[in-house]
Amino acid sequence: MFKRILIANRGEIACRVIKTARRMGIETVAVYSEADRDALHVEMADEAVLIGPPAAAESYLVIEKIVEACRKTGAEAVHPGYGFLSEREAFPRALEAAGIVFIGPNPGAIAAMGDKIESKKAAAKAKVSTVPGYLGVIEDDKHAVRIADEIGYPVMIKASAGGGGKGMRIAHSKNEVAEGFNLAKAEAKASFGDDRVFVEKFIVDPRHIEIQVLGDKHGNVIYLGERECSIQRRNQKVIEEAPSPLLDEATRRKMGEQAVALAKAVNYDSAGTVEFVAGQDKSFFFLEMNTRLQVEHPVTELVTGIDLVEQMIRVAAGEKLGLAQKDVTLTGWAVESRLYAEDPFRNFLPSIGRLVKYRPPAEASQDGITIRNDTGVQEGGEISIHYDPMIAKLVTHAPSRAAAIEAQATALDSFYVDGIRHNIPFLSALMHHPRWREGRLSTGFIAEEFPKGFAVRVPEGEVARRIAAVGAAIDHVLGERKRQISGQMGGRIVQRERRRAVWLDRQEIGLEVAREGEAIAIRFVDADGKAGNAHLLQSPWKPGDPVWQGTIDGHFVAVQTRPVPNGIRLAHQGVEVPVYVWTEAEAASARLMPVTTASDTGKKLLCPMPGLIVSIAVSEGQEIKAGETLAVVEAMKMQNVLRAERDGTVKKIHASAGATLAVDALILEFA
Repeated sequence: MFKRILIANRGEIACRVIKTARRMGIETVAVYSEADRDALHVEMADEAVLIGPPAAAESYLVIEKIVEACRKTGAEAVHPGYGFLSEREAFPRALEAAGIVFIGPNPGAIAAMGDKIESKKAAAKAKVSTVPGYLGVIEDDKHAVRIADEIGYPVMIKASAGGGGKGMRIAHSKNEVAEGFNLAKAEAKASFGDDRVFVEKFIVDPRHIEIQVLGDKHGNVIYLGERECSIQRRNQKVIEEAPSPLLDEATRRKMGEQAVALAKAVNYDSAGTVEFVAGQDKSFFFLEMNTRLQVEHPVTELVTGIDLVEQMIRVAAGEKLGLAQKDVTLTGWAVESRLYAEDPFRNFLPSIGRLVKYRPPAEASQDGITIRNDTGVQEGGEISIHYDPMIAKLVTHAPSRAAAIEAQATALDSFYVDGIRHNIPFLSALMHHPRWREGRLSTGFIAEEFPKGFAVRVPEGEVARRIAAVGAAIDHVLGERKRQISGQMGGRIVQRERRRAVWLDRQEIGLEVAREGEAIAIRFVDADGKAGNAHLLQSPWKPGDPVWQGTIDGHFVAVQTRPVPNGIRLAHQGVEVPVYVWTEAEAASARLMPVTTASDTGKKLLCPMPGLIVSIAVSEGQEIKAGETLAVVEAMKMQNVLRAERDGTVKKIHASAGATLAVDALILEFA
């Protein structure tokens, strides 16, 4: 077994590999760019080596620097993680030439399967059902349009190298093909150093299901069940689960056996994933093979009990697989949510900055429920513009799908992040979405259920009452604390008024609040002013705690809290709202206060995220129509097209291509 390995990656996957290596008694070496000097993976590793500037093309993607770091530290093997060099055939070959072991598949398997075009050719040769498409070299956007016309719309334009949703576009018309082709090529070049793309038929209403395979260097290959990855946004997976609510045992076996046959055909000898696009009728087509560890591997680990990183290390060291296909059993259900630094209320645009607070729920296994949090950040750390905006992967495992979802929902409500915008409100709302809970999924789920994006949700019904109750309880605890401050007027006892008007922004809910032993009793007041039955809230919450955790009538509830002037901002089940708790006299005055409105920015195009202006598509004085491209902004390796929301004329352009702008910086004005 290896004594020391190097992880050629960063962030959560580097930390994930370090954890398993440490458990196996293997020393670890981290590599880092100048932007990651204070990163968590650097802190966790036994040794760390600086490999260059922030840009991945000058650090994490430079093979020679990784090889030199191995020589410098005496690392015997390299785990590539995912992304970066993990699917570059040249990387394991360079390591082999230097006498270093690659913890991943052999270069031949990477060449055959890692390239999306070559993998489809290999699958077709092996008589695996594949999606109709064009796998040759596409000369230019005109050539791409001709191909799309022949295949029939809609089509998928996809980068040949890499994955993770980068370099991928869906086109429904000729114009979208031309634009999508150039954007996909640019993203592929920036992310993977390879601008080749291919075009294939896009299956309508599909599901994305993938099979985890595991092989060794002795010809053994097994499959470890499937993962459902249909909840996607812009082809980027958002939520994954194992197993899939679609598959039955017979379909699972067919997909698994096909995946194993394909892996054996290329002598696959590590952990890998064969991805399929599946119809609602359980039909399936080979999509691609990822010759690396997947981002979503934790859900498979939790339902099988198999540590995939450990298996990769053991296989790379020459060991035979310690289990056969008959030994693989799926137990319970696992759900994973990807927490990203992005603003769900601004079309999920990237958000960068410092993590002023980072308080994830505690990892634990209790009463059949497991909570796991894979992350590469810590409080005080920075989310950089240079890399993927992932904050963490929150995973829950339970005996049933419903229980795993419920555990995930509660864990998300307990996950506190401050300093940047994040997608926790969106993930929390998804967990309570009826269609998600019923398992009626497709890759179009988010686009279909949130056609206008994710807007601020108005608290309603039981959620509104729960937020109001917690707000009143918090206000009551704060009041009790204030009354303990020394130096106050003595000699008289002031009876505290019980009646309160709780405002959820401008929505008013009447209630009564009082201390009853260890609990706080909340009685909601009806339209006639009559108080109802008591709801008992119990919590150890104290001023300054970022999350109110406790029970309401015996049921566990978690609510995120943030102080705001004269009140507190509460977030629960995807609803985030300022809460104000007034006495009767205060409420009478508050009702007379005018409502402030945001200033009109309709005649300005503001930069929606910190990023680089790739291009300005218009000129001053130009008349534009709604939907036309105005500019392209690059952030987090993704190119974002900014389009006109209405017809108009460009009055003045304030930014130029190559400029780096802050969020809300002025790009151009309309007449």
